[in-house]
Amino acid sequence: MIDATVYKHVLGSFPSGVTVITTLDDDGSVVGLTASAFSSLSMDPPLVLFCPNYTSDSYPVLIKQKRFAIHLLSGEQQAEAYAFAKKGKDKASGIEWSTSELGNPILAGATAVIECELWREYEGGDHAIMVGKVHNLIVPQEAPRPMVYCRGKMASLPAFA
Repeated sequence: MIDATVYKHVLGSFPSGVTVITTLDDDGSVVGLTASAFSSLSMDPPLVLFCPNYTSDSYPVLIKQKRFAIHLLSGEQQAEAYAFAKKGKDKASGIEWSTSELGNPILAGATAVIECELWREYEGGDHAIMVGKVHNLIVPQEAPRPMVYCRGKMASLPAFA
């Protein structure tokens, strides 16, 4: 048997980026979640994946809407990371966002945004494995410093040229 505390400690020692995945619900409100379980998957077709917990209140909306935007957060977006990590509604309250041409809510200030439609979903224990087919990439003219998550803390990496 694997001890859950040790398991979380060991896996939490692996640095990762931080993403916020957003969509709009039927009322036009921003719904989303914070995820560090994100990865590129395929170039042909262009696919990425993230792994939301089945208990997330955003999971059913993401499945229903079948489209979403994945924000690769900058080091200046800790407020966004914490806002979308909590349960409940109004996660985007006080956060600057706009609607993309594809109809996704886009948070201002990300290092990049990947707009997708749901391609496949797989079971992954207590998490879903959601695979998105990439339809649009949004890259700012000047890339901000990326955010990294490790051992329960978020921090900015230096700017990369």
